[in-house]
Amino acid sequence: MVQFVRVLLVGDSGVGKSTIVTSLIKETFVGSIQHVVPEVTIPPEWTRERATTRIVDSSGLNLLSVISSLYHIIHQQLSARPEDRDQLEAEIRKADVICIVYAVDDQPTFNRVSEYWLPYIRKLGRNVPIVLVGNKIDLRGSDYTNESLEAQIAPIMNEFKEVETCVECSAKQPLNISEVFYFAQKAVLHPTAPLYDSREHTLKVACIDALRRIFRLCDLDKNGALDDEEINEFQSKCFGTPLQRQELESVKQVVREAEPEGVNEFGLTEIGFLHLHTVFIQRGRLETTWTVLRQFGYGDDLSLKEEFLWPAFQVPPECSVELSPDGYQFFTDLFQIFDQDNDGALKTEELATLFSTSPGNPWISTGFPETTITNESNSVTLQGFLAQWSMTTLLDYRTTLAYLAYLGYRGDRTSALKVTRPKKVDRKRGKVLRNVFSCYVLGAVGSGKTSLLKGFINRPFSDTYLGTDKPYNVVNSIEIGGSEKYLVMQEFGANYETEILTNRKKLDTCDVILFVYDSGDVNSFAHVANLRNRYDLSHIPCVFVATKSDQDLVPQRYEVQPDAYCRREGILVPISVSVKENVMADVFHRIVQVAMEPPMRLLGASGIVITPRVKRYATGTAISAAVAVIAYLAYRFLHKPSSG
Repeated sequence: MVQFVRVLLVGDSGVGKSTIVTSLIKETFVGSIQHVVPEVTIPPEWTRERATTRIVDSSGLNLLSVISSLYHIIHQQLSARPEDRDQLEAEIRKADVICIVYAVDDQPTFNRVSEYWLPYIRKLGRNVPIVLVGNKIDLRGSDYTNESLEAQIAPIMNEFKEVETCVECSAKQPLNISEVFYFAQKAVLHPTAPLYDSREHTLKVACIDALRRIFRLCDLDKNGALDDEEINEFQSKCFGTPLQRQELESVKQVVREAEPEGVNEFGLTEIGFLHLHTVFIQRGRLETTWTVLRQFGYGDDLSLKEEFLWPAFQVPPECSVELSPDGYQFFTDLFQIFDQDNDGALKTEELATLFSTSPGNPWISTGFPETTITNESNSVTLQGFLAQWSMTTLLDYRTTLAYLAYLGYRGDRTSALKVTRPKKVDRKRGKVLRNVFSCYVLGAVGSGKTSLLKGFINRPFSDTYLGTDKPYNVVNSIEIGGSEKYLVMQEFGANYETEILTNRKKLDTCDVILFVYDSGDVNSFAHVANLRNRYDLSHIPCVFVATKSDQDLVPQRYEVQPDAYCRREGILVPISVSVKENVMADVFHRIVQVAMEPPMRLLGASGIVITPRVKRYATGTAISAAVAVIAYLAYRFLHKPSSG
C-alpha cells in the first residue's frame, strides 16, 4: 500500500489554487492570502486511507483576465517567468497526482485544461492520475445541472485517459474542498486505469484474471459458486466483518436482476462476482475492489507482490527446509478437494484445475510425473503428491512458499515450513531428526543409475539404454521405525557431475551418497572409488550398490575388491541388486538409515553397527585373540608326545 501521496495543484492564475489549499487547512474561507502557499502535510491519522498526504501549490501563469480568449491563450504561455516554469516542471515530475484547477465562471480557464495543461503534462512524460477541479461554483448560475457537467467533461475524459474524475467545489463557501483531496488521494491509492477501461466500460483483462483467481480460491468446495458461508468468509478476510443474511440476499438479488447467470442454486457465480466489481468501479467505489485485490497480495500493477509470495524466512547454514505438519495437511486437503472422482489419484485434468490459480504446474520441466509415485494410469497418488512437495521444499523452498500463496494457504505461510537442525548439531548428538534426505547418485555411464532410480518409484524396467545427460530427480517415502521419511535421489548426468562434486555448497546439502557400479563391468567399481578419493567425499556418509546381480559377477580392476575396500574404509559392504529381476534387497531403507546415523559405520553383511571407538576396541581384541591362539598352538606343538 502507498504510504505517501504528493498532490500538486496547477492551473491558470486566479482560478483559486491557493485559496482551495487554505480553505482545507483553515476549514473556512480566507479572503487575503499569499500568492503561493507553502507545502502542506496532512498526517496519516487524518485520512481514511492512513497515508501521509503532501499538498503542493504552484504559481499560475500571470495574465490579466480581461484580455480576450485568444489573446489569453497565447500570452498565458509567453508571460510565465522562466524560473516559475522550471519550478513548475520540477514539481510535475515529483507529483503522484495532479489537480488541474479551473474557474467555472471563466470559460477560457476551462478550455485550457484540454488545450494546454493536459498536453503540457503529457509532453513532460508524466503518466500520473489527473483530477479536474472546477472552483467557484458559488459564482455560477443555478440552471447548471449534472448533465451539463457530464457533457462538458466527457470529451476530455475520452481523449485523456489519465483523467480520473472531475470535482466541483467552492473555496469561498467552502464546499466540497475535502472531497477534492479525497479524490486526489484516491486516484493514487485506488487508481482506475489498471482495473477499468473507461472507453469500453469494461473491466480490463488483468483485473478479470485477478478477480477470477480470487473467486476460485474462495470457492472452497469447488462447485463453481460462493455460498453464504464462503461469501462471509471472503467478506471477513477483506473487510473484517460478515454480512447479515438480509444483506446477502439483497446483494444476490441485485446481481440476479442485472445478470441472470450471476446467481445459481449454490450461490454467487464467477459471472456475478465480476459483475459486482464492475458495479463498484462504475459507481466510484474503487477502494472496494482494491481492498479485495490487496488482501490477496496484488500490487498496483495487478501482479502478486514479491513480499507476498516470499515472506521473510531465514535458513541458517547446514540447515534444510521441510514441510511442517501444517504444510502436509494443507497439501493433503488440496489433493482431496481436487480429486473430483475420488479415485485416490490426480489426473492431468485435475492437476490443471488445481494449478489454475498459479502460473502453472511448477514441475513441468522436471519430467513430472516420472519423478514420483503414480498409479497404473500414470495419475499422481497422494503418496506421490506429498513426496513431490517434499522434494520441492528440500531443493527449492522458495518455490513451495510461492505456491502456498498461489494455491491459497491461509495464515502465515512460513508456518507450513520448518527449518531442520544444523548437521553439525545432529552429528554431535548422534541422531538426525530430519524427515527428508538428499541422496546424490554417482556412477559410471551404463552402471544402472537411472534404472535404479526408476525402480525406487516403481517404474517398470526397460532393456533399452537411454543415457542421462541432464539431472534427474526422484522421490518416495520410506517407513523407518514406524515413521515416514522421504528420500530424494538425484542423478546429475555426466555433463553436471564434476560441477556438483567441486561445489562445496552443493555437497553440504547432501545427506548421503549412493555409489553405483556394474558388477559385470570390470572397470565400473574403479570409477566410483576414484570419484570418492579424487573429490575427497569421505566426510559424507555413503552406500555402495552393485547392480545387475542377475548377470555373471566379474573381478573388479582395482587395488582391492569392493568388499575389501568397504571394510578398509569402515563402511557397509556393497549391496547387490537387480532392477531387472526386481531384486532390490533393502537398499533404499539402508540409504535412509545411513543418512540418519552419519557418525556410525555399518560393517559386514551381518549389519552389526559399531562406532570408531568400538572398532578400535574390536580390532585390539581380535589381535589379542589371534596371539592367544598362536601361543596355544605353539604350546601344543612343543609338548606333543613322541611316537615310539
